[in-house]
Amino acid sequence: MTQVPVFTAEQVRIAEAPLLAAEQPLMGRAAAALAEVVRGLSRDADEVDGEVSSPHPIHTAHARHVLVLAGSGDNGGDALYAAAILADELDVDVLTVGVRVNETGLAAALGAGARRVEIPAVREAAEAYDIILDGILGIGTTDLELRGNAREAVDALLPAVRAGRSRVIAVDLPSGLHPDTGESGAHVLPASVTVTFGAVKAGLVTGRGPELAGELVLADIGLGPELEGFVPAGEASVARVVTG
Repeated sequence: MTQVPVFTAEQVRIAEAPLLAAEQPLMGRAAAALAEVVRGLSRDADEVDGEVSSPHPIHTAHARHVLVLAGSGDNGGDALYAAAILADELDVDVLTVGVRVNETGLAAALGAGARRVEIPAVREAAEAYDIILDGILGIGTTDLELRGNAREAVDALLPAVRAGRSRVIAVDLPSGLHPDTGESGAHVLPASVTVTFGAVKAGLVTGRGPELAGELVLADIGLGPELEGFVPAGEASVARVVTG
């Protein structure tokens, strides 16, 4: 485990701003880190060949069926670009659950071979997803309650997740978890792993954060120098740091 500082959502947004203004590819870096973690889970499942060697076992020996839940914001974009990276080696379904979608990311995912699905198909296949990428909500969300397709998808997937048949990888933070306080809405997919971008958010280590976030992986997307001027909100242990 590695000890790292914890920051608030506002501190992270301020740190991101100059990099975004300089057109740094933060979303591409986040997606690459996310895809690396998914690949790692798939390799682990292949290597055990049916034997449980992880505290979070996947229900088949080959973690090949991935569902991407893509919301309206940047987390949805991160998940879609990760889907584009993964689609040539894994079976990837994409469910868009927001009022809008990152069209460029969606086109990249579908162009790489991912399939766009709707709620009825997700309900039917809910027991078959090995990995679920939760990219519904991000740090800019103040309303923690999921609605519409997002809520229906979470309700359909929760039984398999709770039974350990599906693993959830949260994109930056579990959707419905407040990034600063750790409060949560009523409908949250508990993650096995949270890949958090740039910095660990305070809400991941307080309130319901530890319960819902699972193992923390920090994706270094280049915010370090911009965060140096802030007083951290605390400290956290992460399983590892990956570079996007």
